[in-house]
Amino acid sequence: MNIDVRIPAELLRPFIKTYLIIESQNELTNKVVPDTSLVMSFRYKGRVNDGADENRKNILPSSAFSGLRKSMHAFNYSKDTGNILVLFNEARAAAFFKEPLHEIFDEIIPLDNFAEHQSLAIIEEQLAEAKGNIQRIGLIEKFLLSKLRNYKPDNLILTALQKIRSAKGVIKIKDLANALYISQDAFEKRFRRIVGTSPKQFSSTIRMEHIINNSSQKHSLADIVFAAGYFDQPHFNKEFKLFTGQTPTDFFKLPSFLQINDFLQ
Repeated sequence: MNIDVRIPAELLRPFIKTYLIIESQNELTNKVVPDTSLVMSFRYKGRVNDGADENRKNILPSSAFSGLRKSMHAFNYSKDTGNILVLFNEARAAAFFKEPLHEIFDEIIPLDNFAEHQSLAIIEEQLAEAKGNIQRIGLIEKFLLSKLRNYKPDNLILTALQKIRSAKGVIKIKDLANALYISQDAFEKRFRRIVGTSPKQFSSTIRMEHIINNSSQKHSLADIVFAAGYFDQPHFNKEFKLFTGQTPTDFFKLPSFLQINDFLQ
């Protein structure tokens, strides 16, 4: 698998984290751990199957929008496949979609649910005929700019995201809502609509990311897990396996799981 990372144009940088152009020369399965970025995907050649259920390998649409997830997800790439992923900055996909983003949590939805079928058909054809990645990214950015709405960032939610990250995901949602001078119920509804998941689930993802990204440092995994608020090893092992699809011991033998994160740092 080859991964080409592209930085968005300046006008789109407040909204887009990065573009990933993923090409596979051979058939393979790519296992993806949960992340905090909603993802738009465009396939310009080959085939990608949803491999989460071995008994139901659905072919994914050429263009799709993926919600946030709480567990590892597998994708099966056919031979000679090309796919472009648009990774949105946290809470910024709302600039392009008026729909409540939590409604696609744990789902992969055809992009024609959010955009006109005709415009999608045009860009899909253009991407398939494009001569290289620079031209493909240009086409996608033109499409994104056409969908950019008159958008005002929700500063309360952006502040909440900063606080969750600063706490490495170890934070009580009630205390967070109180610190922002908003009721917990109102805060959670607002957060889900804009971010795409609940503040509790988002915090859980941040906490697990911190554990994984710091596992190779001088502190033991047990110390890192304890500092992350886990006081019960079986409970941690269960959540970790849900997140990665593997036990901690097996997972840390396979650094390839961190490949995309390494590209983004």
